[in-house]
Amino acid sequence: MSTLWPAYPKQPTERPRRGPRPDRRRALELLASSPDGCSEAILLARGFTAEQMVELVHAGLATTNAERVAMGGRTIEVAKVRITDAGRSTLSKR
Repeated sequence: MSTLWPAYPKQPTERPRRGPRPDRRRALELLASSPDGCSEAILLARGFTAEQMVELVHAGLATTNAERVAMGGRTIEVAKVRITDAGRSTLSKR
């Protein structure tokens, strides 16, 4: 009887990823291309979730602030998301 251990080959392990996750990278690229940042509505329309935006802010890669915008005689509050220097630095990593 053979006592080879393990009796089956090891499963390949995943290599650690360098740089941001693809969805995070896509969001950062969009924010970097917008000098004034993007509204929350634009990010949602592009397929990003509120949770993804919160992750970017918590990671220090983006900031948010509320801005008042006059439209058609009404003033509304718009949440703007902007990339930070740390976010730009993360984008430059490959």
